Amino acid sequence: MSTDDLFDASAMYDEDYLHFFATPAARSPTHGPVVGTAYAGASEIADRVRALPGPDPGPEVLDLACGHGALANELAARGARVTGLDSSEVFLRRAHNDAAARGVEVDYVHGDMRSLPTGWTGRFDRVICWTTAFGYFDDTTNRAVLRETARVLRPGGRLAMDLDNLPAFLTSYTPSRVTTALDNGDMLVDRHRFDPLTARFEVERTVVRDGRARTLTFVKRLFGFPELRDWCTEAGFTDVAAYGEDGRPLTASHHRMVVVGVT
Repeated sequence: MSTDDLFDASAMYDEDYLHFFATPAARSPTHGPVVGTAYAGASEIADRVRALPGPDPGPEVLDLACGHGALANELAARGARVTGLDSSEVFLRRAHNDAAARGVEVDYVHGDMRSLPTGWTGRFDRVICWTTAFGYFDDTTNRAVLRETARVLRPGGRLAMDLDNLPAFLTSYTPSRVTTALDNGDMLVDRHRFDPLTARFEVERTVVRDGRARTLTFVKRLFGFPELRDWCTEAGFTDVAAYGEDGRPLTASHHRMVVVGVT
């Protein structure tokens, strides 16, 4: 790992992650911060993406940190030409298989959001980065990711990032929780710590699966909108605005913050 990696991503984004978060039967937490569970599923997210200000997400869309491809495949099924980039080969295999099963085409690329391909400069009409897929590096590197994102957008292109909404997230903060669970007893148990000096949310996660347990850690950056607006502006975006998960202007009660910027 390079020095700007704050945790081992390969230990986090693996088959266990898919076992819990790509399983319809998984139960969401009954307390603590709501994360991607603010949306019912990929179809609803695609509706929200298409309803954001600006043209429909096409013809060229980059799903940055696409994960296992749920949103990328849904957008492709609706006619967009989609490229999905992720650092996890485990996730990309699942994305490829699901795309084939649905009969849709997505160009899935194994890569790093910190250094996008040089040939992508000015290629995309829209970049989407969903379900808190931004903010996992040190601040200097997080800013560089925004600059890379602006580079691969055409003039007038749009970025849409879905993140935790800081006021609601901290209001519902809890020291620990069962984050998700299956009826067979498999579960993810998280212990939380928020560092106000770095605005990082630090998590110690215990994965319980098939009667065995292992522990990993991960860290993500939390943002208030004014700070992230300034970062986006510095990276080359204009008309930076924020919305909630319902597509309305952001309020303190929204669970999600969707930041939209124009190049």
